[in-house]
Amino acid sequence: MPRTSKKKPLTRTQRAIQYVKKPFLAIRARAEAFKARRPHRSFRVTRRRDYARSLQLPGYIAFSKHVNKTLWQHKKVFLWLVAAYAVLTTIFVGIGSQETYTTLTSTLQETGSEIFEGNIGQLGQAALLFVTIGSSGLTATPTEVQQVYIVFLGLLVWLTTVWLLRNLLAGHKVKMRDGLYSAGSPIIPTMLVTLVLIVQLIPAGLAVVAYAAANASGLLAGGVSAMLFWIAALLLVVMSLYWITSTFFALIIVTLPGMYPMKALKTAGDMVIGRRLRILLRILWMLLGVIITGALVLIPIILISTGLTNLWPWFANVPFVPTVLMLFSVTAFIWSASYIYLLYRRVVDDDAKPA
Repeated sequence: MPRTSKKKPLTRTQRAIQYVKKPFLAIRARAEAFKARRPHRSFRVTRRRDYARSLQLPGYIAFSKHVNKTLWQHKKVFLWLVAAYAVLTTIFVGIGSQETYTTLTSTLQETGSEIFEGNIGQLGQAALLFVTIGSSGLTATPTEVQQVYIVFLGLLVWLTTVWLLRNLLAGHKVKMRDGLYSAGSPIIPTMLVTLVLIVQLIPAGLAVVAYAAANASGLLAGGVSAMLFWIAALLLVVMSLYWITSTFFALIIVTLPGMYPMKALKTAGDMVIGRRLRILLRILWMLLGVIITGALVLIPIILISTGLTNLWPWFANVPFVPTVLMLFSVTAFIWSASYIYLLYRRVVDDDAKPA
């Protein structure tokens, strides 16, 4: 008769050792899984065969046209979304101050003769005013309540845009109110991923603060100190850009049903491995397109506002430019969210292609 071997029970000491070793074994298993997914190693040159991944995308301009075409096909839904976002922003946050805009205009008109000459004077003043508005805005420092409203409305519109595009591209007939009512369920996971994004932007923020301090102290006048500063600042900015490239995709992945923030961050990081630079260049192209479009829209609006104010002085009290600026900001935010979502869809579709 074969003997049945019984497993010897563990002693109390052995159970205690296993209990202590369990979290370390879990950390080791997670680290090994991470290494299996990510080919890069610190201070080692990664072979191209280990990180090269396909990413078939249209050209920069062609993909921007694809985003515009997609939004235009569903223009009624997204125009209602722009209108709703603009109304909510006006109610809870407000539009830019017309008084601030009038003060900026008066200052530029007083000093414009010293800077610009000839027929390009008005155009130069409008361009400088656009840069000033784009860098500082027309509103004073928002209150704590307004800051909360800005973050909440931004998250709500991001979620609504992603929800609408996901359903519209799937062939479902939905209305804007469907997205407004149904898209808010993953707002807490989205807020957590947004907090991660803010933390990842801290190095770039430190570079900006350091630049202001160095410029005020004369450190950037030249020499080795200026060169070392620019190298350090560039490294900090590159660090933030490296991190946030995948976090933009995580903001979309986290909206999937049953998705947790850390899992979304891990999935997004796996998606961009081997093609992070190409995705980052697309995002930078998106930001450049928003800036150029803003200049093409707002500079003529500023010129028209200046001309109408010269004809009718009472027009200076009409918040024409602040209203256009607010509408453009809302539209640009929705367009940017759509751009990132469609870029994410292209990456997913590329991964789904048979090898």
